[in-house]
Amino acid sequence: MQARKKRMGAPSGPRAANIAETRERILRAAIAQFAQHGFAGARIDTICAAAGVTPRMVYHYYNDKAGLYVAVLEQVLGELRTEELKLDVSTADARAGLLTMFDFIFGHFANHPELIRLLSAENLMEGEFLKNSVATPKVASPVVEHIDALLRRGEQAGCVRSGIDALHLYVVMVALSYFHKSNAYTLSVIWNADLTSKGWQSEHYDLARQMLEAFLQPEAPV
Repeated sequence: MQARKKRMGAPSGPRAANIAETRERILRAAIAQFAQHGFAGARIDTICAAAGVTPRMVYHYYNDKAGLYVAVLEQVLGELRTEELKLDVSTADARAGLLTMFDFIFGHFANHPELIRLLSAENLMEGEFLKNSVATPKVASPVVEHIDALLRRGEQAGCVRSGIDALHLYVVMVALSYFHKSNAYTLSVIWNADLTSKGWQSEHYDLARQMLEAFLQPEAPV
């Protein structure tokens, strides 16, 4: 009976490692394909060729193209959330901790253009596929709670203005880290300036950080 249960349980050892490695190859190939071509334009056979697997394996692990696409969204957003939650600002000045979080978010979007493309495409579809993700809201919620704890600690210490909503602040941080990347090409054409250059991007980071720091400052007493 015990031997039978073992056979019926989840794979372990080398087989489990092989399954995890195969799923990772499929995901990485799918991230590249969906980021470049969107959901409609991405091709399963191209993903399979890049990952070195058969379509049958993709459908076995992810059911269908939509299931694979949701897994891709969960992966790129999960990586952002996981790294955000690794930031240890528990002993830092609260305002400095919030700015450290902004520094990370800004850098993460800069280093992951595929995340920007995937989010932009999913927004055009009004979040149609992300609505099917159970994992993403659960992974995301601790980040706003973490920001809220820093805000409340900053209020008590007198180093952060009072009354800031944590979700609003997080959206502001993401906006300052995202818009100049997602719209850099069109803005460059409109204003005849290369917004993709390292110099312009660096200047924009400095400006955005200064704006956020000034906003977080406690209001002077009247």
